[in-house]
Amino acid sequence: MSRTILLVEDDPSIATVITAALEAEGLRVELRDSLAGRDAALAGGEYAALLTDVGLPDGDGIATLAQVRELCPQLPVIVLSAQNTLDTAVRASGAEAFDYFPKPFDLDELVRVVRQTATRGAPDAQVEPAAAQALPLVGRSQPMQAVYRMITRVLHNDLTVLILGESGTGKELVAEAIHVHGKRAAGPFVAINAAAIPAELIESELFGHEKGAFTGAHARHIGKFEQARGGTLFLDEIGDMPPHAQVRLLRTLQSGAIRRVGGSEEIAVDARIVAATHRDLAPMIAAGQFREDLFYRLNVVPIELPPLRERDDDIGALAQHFLALAAGEGLPRRTLTPGAIEQLKRQPWRGNVRELRNFVYRLALLAREDAVDDDAVLALIEGGAKSAAAPGDGQAVAKPDFAAALSGFLATAAPREGELYDAALAAFERPLFEHALAATGGNQLRAARLLGINRNTLRKRLVDLAMTRSETSPRSEGG
Repeated sequence: MSRTILLVEDDPSIATVITAALEAEGLRVELRDSLAGRDAALAGGEYAALLTDVGLPDGDGIATLAQVRELCPQLPVIVLSAQNTLDTAVRASGAEAFDYFPKPFDLDELVRVVRQTATRGAPDAQVEPAAAQALPLVGRSQPMQAVYRMITRVLHNDLTVLILGESGTGKELVAEAIHVHGKRAAGPFVAINAAAIPAELIESELFGHEKGAFTGAHARHIGKFEQARGGTLFLDEIGDMPPHAQVRLLRTLQSGAIRRVGGSEEIAVDARIVAATHRDLAPMIAAGQFREDLFYRLNVVPIELPPLRERDDDIGALAQHFLALAAGEGLPRRTLTPGAIEQLKRQPWRGNVRELRNFVYRLALLAREDAVDDDAVLALIEGGAKSAAAPGDGQAVAKPDFAAALSGFLATAAPREGELYDAALAAFERPLFEHALAATGGNQLRAARLLGINRNTLRKRLVDLAMTRSETSPRSEGG
């Protein structure tokens, strides 16, 4: 087998670095700097792999890969690109590239993949993805490049994907991208949010029910698994799924079949499963709140989405993107000055991309000038902060400094080794739960909704904290 790599790269400095690294691994490199040079080399030589740039002087390295396939059907292709968007990654995958590396790339990882490719040959032919369309994922930062690469690696298989990330990072958008550009694009994309469905109804929503299965079941109901037949089922906020539903979901993933509530027929499942959660599942597993065996069934291919604070280089592009969307929805057309973008980058964006989107829409509506500058951005930020802090009488109130309170607790607490986390969590959870229960008259279901957690989770934590009935029951009129 040939150990020669054909490198098509018109940047001399990048070509030199790649050549030196591959030759140090015992591979031989032939360099060409154009599509014409590439085709001439392929017509007269034999290569272990093709490593090609996208933007070349005489054309697009991806768009012309069909010509490569005609000359060398089994030649593995690795794509390099400075046009580092999800669209480029999807195009490379659709052209049957073995792998895709955005510039700047990790040289060690590139060498590893080239070495692997040169020894194993070309992959099996892949299914052509759906036609390119406007993609909802925006950003060219390094953290997002890792996300794009992982997306392209799961497009042509049915492996279960678990998307992890804080609220507002775009987990459903990633699930949609996997579906739209994957092998099941012709089928339906069905989403269900486990946190938004009452615990007593979630099994019916997932698996369906037969007529008469329970009070109010006046007709047969087809669940999300059956609705997603031939397509993708997106299980959002899987960390909030109650234990009884976790058991049935695990059984379904193991057997590949469902049984409607109240039914006896086994129905084969034909849907790609993509799950997501903003929760850290490891401590939930340790606390018995999430099944470890279910986690392993779901966590076949994890994709972790970075919070916006770790990809602030994308904030400008995201903001401009949202301004364009806002204009398309009838809001005034705005532009951002460089100073405005810098001001946006200084903000914490705890709600991540979702919070940024909402702010930009508000900016499009309320800005006084078409060209929005840093003063306009800051004024809206400060106005929102004052509004959030203002009580009924219009006087601002000081926000409690939780970091300082936690520091004070840590300075005085003396838990045994290995118990510090639980002790700190209990110290802060107890007053939080007391407040929620007091605000809802002791109603645990309403308190759980106020807190944004599952009722079963609240009940378990109340037991763990040994909170007495008097602490959790409705308060009397006399106090």
